[in-house]
Amino acid sequence: MATVKELTIKESLQHLYNLQKIHTKIDEINILKGELPMEVSDLEDEVAGLETRIHKLEAELKEVDDQIAERKNAITDGKANIKKYEKQQDNVKNSREFDALTKEVEMNKLDIELSEKKIKELTASKDARKEAIDTSKINIEHKKEDLAKKKEELEHIQKDTEKEEKELEKKVAAAEKGLEERLLAAYYHIRNNYRNGLAVVTVERNACGGCYAEVPPQRQSEIKQAKKIIICEHCGRILVDDSISED
Repeated sequence: MATVKELTIKESLQHLYNLQKIHTKIDEINILKGELPMEVSDLEDEVAGLETRIHKLEAELKEVDDQIAERKNAITDGKANIKKYEKQQDNVKNSREFDALTKEVEMNKLDIELSEKKIKELTASKDARKEAIDTSKINIEHKKEDLAKKKEELEHIQKDTEKEEKELEKKVAAAEKGLEERLLAAYYHIRNNYRNGLAVVTVERNACGGCYAEVPPQRQSEIKQAKKIIICEHCGRILVDDSISED
């Protein structure tokens, strides 16, 4: 079985610099996409949230309708009871029976009044929920329209860049091959620390290409020799000479 050749420091720096150039191209594509991926994700969450709210309100609306129906049935029963008790009053034998029936009539009238009051409250609650549902439906339509536009825009960009992105990902894998795991981890750690994603930079006009801090002549000489990994003392980026680039 063939052994994997260990990279020299210079070769490792070449791989890292090449990897950085590839990632910079990927970053440029992501800049082209801008905030679209996040906006699409946020809109999808908002649509899902509104749909959940509508379902909840519709379930509550059904409960309110059931309660109104119960109260209406109670009113119907109460009116029937009043008729029954008033009819019975015509056939009572004494005042005690008459008073008892009168009390029943009054109790049913109070129950009817209470049910009518409750129906008004439930109706107001029902109207408020209906209004909330209508508002949510309008909002969800607007959100869906925005989402469709954002998705179409993002898909258009993705279609244009898909082939290039796949090729770049292959190049990333090739550039990573052979690099020490610790060195590669350090590269990604530095890269993730900066918004522009620059972890490996060249010395430009005697300064770090990342933070523009001056690089002493002796340090520049060591960078050109590429015999060891040199880090910018100010920003922590890996410094290379521009001649290190692989063809």
